[in-house]
Amino acid sequence: MSRSLRHGALAATAIAFSIVSLSACAAGNNAETLKVRPDNAATSVGTIKVQNANVITQAEPEAEGPAVVVATLFNDGTEDEVLESVTLPGTDVQVKLQPAKGAGPVEIPAGGRVVLGGKGNASAVIEGGREATQDGNVQQVVFKLSRTGDVGLGANVVPATGYYKDFGPSALPEAPAATPSGTPEAGGSETPEAPAGETSESPAAGTPESPAAGTEQQGTPETATAGTTG
Repeated sequence: MSRSLRHGALAATAIAFSIVSLSACAAGNNAETLKVRPDNAATSVGTIKVQNANVITQAEPEAEGPAVVVATLFNDGTEDEVLESVTLPGTDVQVKLQPAKGAGPVEIPAGGRVVLGGKGNASAVIEGGREATQDGNVQQVVFKLSRTGDVGLGANVVPATGYYKDFGPSALPEAPAATPSGTPEAGGSETPEAPAGETSESPAAGTPESPAAGTEQQGTPETATAGTTG
């Protein structure tokens, strides 16, 4: 084989290898192919951008309580937007929106942003979070805005541990144990007896003595003596 033919064969082999490599890279970077899920979901519709979206559940798997939707919404437009609702398609749960301060709608000012989740920020609380989401899954979340409309994306469901600890939901207070429920019963049977006894004795001892002493010493003896002498 001549030198030119050998060079041609090598070049063809190199090109074929490059095509295979590029195909493999494309498949490897395709989230649909390998189900790769980004750490923080992000998307944009019109002048609205949603970044760092996640659904955060209770830190402990067995803990009961709500979950929360956390995200940062940017408004690159020239007019204010109102976040009217946050929904989780495919579930029946309700998401309660609360502004950072006071009551009213959650507003995204023109050229500004609003943060959902974390201390001092607005919140989106999912009631019955354990029933609607499971850690490790991707949950579809839809943000409905007054001007832009629906902005949806798939958010990771993660527990409130590590980096997400300060953004997670508050746990429900623990239910009272069986002991406290029994304690009032024992105390209740004893407590009314003691006050009842003390109350009945106090007036009985005090009432007759005071008026009796006053009547005998001041009124009756002095009046009788004066009458007899006269």
